[in-house]
Amino acid sequence: MRLIRRNDYLDRLIACIGSPDIKVITGVRRSGKSKLLEAFRDHVESTLPDSNVIQINYNLIENENLAEYHALVDYVERFHIDGKHNFVLIDEVQMCEGFEKAINSLHASEGYDIYITGSNAFLLSSDLATLFTGRTIEIEVFPFSLAEFMRYYDLDDEDSAFDRYVVEGGMPGSYVYPTQEMRYRYVSDVCGMLVMRDIRQKYRIRSTDMLERLTDFMMDNVSNISSIRSITDALSANGIKASGMTVASYMEYLCNAFAFYRVRRYDLRGKRYLASGDKYYLCDQSFRFARLGTRNLDYGRVYENIVAIELMRRGYEVYVGTLYKREVDFVAMRQGELVYIQVSDDISNRDTFERECAPLLAIRDAYPKMVIARTRHEAYDHEGIRVVDIARWLCGAEKSTAR
Repeated sequence: MRLIRRNDYLDRLIACIGSPDIKVITGVRRSGKSKLLEAFRDHVESTLPDSNVIQINYNLIENENLAEYHALVDYVERFHIDGKHNFVLIDEVQMCEGFEKAINSLHASEGYDIYITGSNAFLLSSDLATLFTGRTIEIEVFPFSLAEFMRYYDLDDEDSAFDRYVVEGGMPGSYVYPTQEMRYRYVSDVCGMLVMRDIRQKYRIRSTDMLERLTDFMMDNVSNISSIRSITDALSANGIKASGMTVASYMEYLCNAFAFYRVRRYDLRGKRYLASGDKYYLCDQSFRFARLGTRNLDYGRVYENIVAIELMRRGYEVYVGTLYKREVDFVAMRQGELVYIQVSDDISNRDTFERECAPLLAIRDAYPKMVIARTRHEAYDHEGIRVVDIARWLCGAEKSTAR
């Protein structure tokens, strides 16, 4: 498999060097966490002459003897070198029984710079403070962006690359397979590991039928406003009996595993979050295609999903805006910056274009407003709204706004 340097993530890890925190690399399965850790090791060894890297990859059978926390601590301490900057890099740390005890002990000794990856079911964002007594820094890794997809395949034309990316997705492990059918089979297997193995093992779920049906339903309804009640009713109508409490728990499990991202609705006029009716976005559109196929494809919803994930990848907090019963697809905030965004497939029809612009024109503040659509031409302004082609936006053409 070809490797590319994922600069944004690697730079974030490099910026953490020397901090006393436990660095935890999270993200959906097979999104590139292990390769990122390897790239970080290479950087450390090539640029820091006083470094001593102690690396353990639990995927390798040679490390089976370290699958208990006392053995892990003994191994790390054996290779510690006084006077050096001792880095500890552990991949798939959850495969060590009692791993949290080992990490806490090594961290408490103040002799190591610690970086770990692991299965999402065992390194949940919500669990980090409980697992580790020391402070943690979480670096979340997303599937490949369009820009990374183009670098991987050495593509120059944004338009044709985007058309491929929409269908093939951003799971880099699938790129080694020669046909789309084989790539989707790989992605489907990754999804199966998330649903069947990780979540089932973590939460001791005896039957995964309801969980799988819920997963399929959520994939089929990305970007739609959903509530626990509406999803429960929809499942019941299809013969899947479950309580609202069970549905809510399973949806939380799927979000904890980074399969889906919950985006809350925000009342722009009342400046408050709405109590019900959120949206859920899939970590990568290829999961939906691999599970449900590409027939009856709603490109507008797929584009909205891609933009949602890209905004999160760029570090934005993302909300769905509501104003006078109108919906703004995204209210994106980052370090004092705010931008309103509408996403559409085709705005060549005048009525469609005006419908997309109407919620943005109703907002009276001076923050930037954008329509991101498949225009296939350069950006332009319409009554203060920036209209941008989605392929160009994903590749960073609009550097001043939502970039």
